Amino acid sequence: MLLYVVLIGLGWVCIYASSYSPDAPENPLASMSFDKLMAFNWFKQLLWIGTALVLIVILLVVDYKAYDTLAYALYAGMIVLLLVTMVVARPIAGSRSWLELGPVRLQPAEFAKFTTALAASRFMSSINLRYQNWRDQLMLAGITLLPPLLIVASNESGQALVFGALLLAYFREGMSPLILLLLAAAGMILLLALLVPKLWLVIAFTVILVAVIGLNRRILRHHLPVAIGVWLAVIGMVVGVDFFYNNVLQPHQRQRIEILLNPSSDPLGKGWNVTQSKIAIGSGGLVGKGFLQGTQTKFDFVPEQSTDFIFCTVGEEFGWMGSLTVIGLFMALLWRIIYVAERQKSVFGRTYGYCVASVLFLHMTVNMGMTMGLAPVVGIPLPFFSYGGSSLWSFTILLFSLLALDAYRKQDLVR
Repeated sequence: MLLYVVLIGLGWVCIYASSYSPDAPENPLASMSFDKLMAFNWFKQLLWIGTALVLIVILLVVDYKAYDTLAYALYAGMIVLLLVTMVVARPIAGSRSWLELGPVRLQPAEFAKFTTALAASRFMSSINLRYQNWRDQLMLAGITLLPPLLIVASNESGQALVFGALLLAYFREGMSPLILLLLAAAGMILLLALLVPKLWLVIAFTVILVAVIGLNRRILRHHLPVAIGVWLAVIGMVVGVDFFYNNVLQPHQRQRIEILLNPSSDPLGKGWNVTQSKIAIGSGGLVGKGFLQGTQTKFDFVPEQSTDFIFCTVGEEFGWMGSLTVIGLFMALLWRIIYVAERQKSVFGRTYGYCVASVLFLHMTVNMGMTMGLAPVVGIPLPFFSYGGSSLWSFTILLFSLLALDAYRKQDLVR
């Protein structure tokens, strides 16, 4: 809880810095009306933090058994809400992912991570679950993949990627590491197919196949069809990557990949955000320029700086030391969550704890990575730092529902 308070406090300070104007009055709370204050992200974030504190009380007061008992019902309700959002939400930046309730906008995709983690944890705590059973694996895959598919259908691919983090929690509970290795290998092959001429890759993988068979005659005698099948799948990925890239991905998604692979290709156009973000982080030096002294921040060089690119404010105004401190706080929080997850007496509580840690880890690494040009810009907020009520509420729910389960862990039986 202390780490949570520190992180949202530092996050609010960075939001204030990113929306600060030298022309603003010294004491805006005393000199400006409520309507004028609502024009500032830092003031609206204060209101979101206040509502989050109320939400924490509710989460801790609710009977801890409700999280397990209502897991499937909450999941089903979220699926319905995602479907409704696809129909009634008006397009915002090409995405139909926001519900407008008067002056408040909420993004159901943020809360789908919570309900999916609950449903997956409930399923994995089933008494008769067998991880090597294909039926059980397909059921778990269906629970995990349905929400991100609906989110992608709403044209919000960034939030959909977060659900892949749940695989780390499944691995802890007995999922075969081969699945993670295959996914990592497929990602590397697709990346190579974008960077290296296709013919060279086909020749290289063919040589590798022949070499493996030559070194291990057992493969030739007993597993040759499997080896050829793997080779054909790899070649199919190499040859088909162009079709996927040109016909499946949308133009803005292709631009983000191009900027990641070649940041200098269009620094004043498609790569403006990343270029300015890297300048801001690099200009901070060891200890930063000081609070409210960042020129990139103050003069709005970085678009979306209070949301997706909030970490560059940390780098510019607080420098390498400030960035390291923030990363250290996140790592401490992740370690603490894993510690709490491991001491749970139920499979449900432990699995859910690892789901929380996995989601926060992916958000942290991808968001920080994209501000430094190490990951594609996919619109993933930095937990507790990025401006926005939906993200703050969703991370608060994830974290404090785990604490609610932990408070009564001794009353659970080991399943």
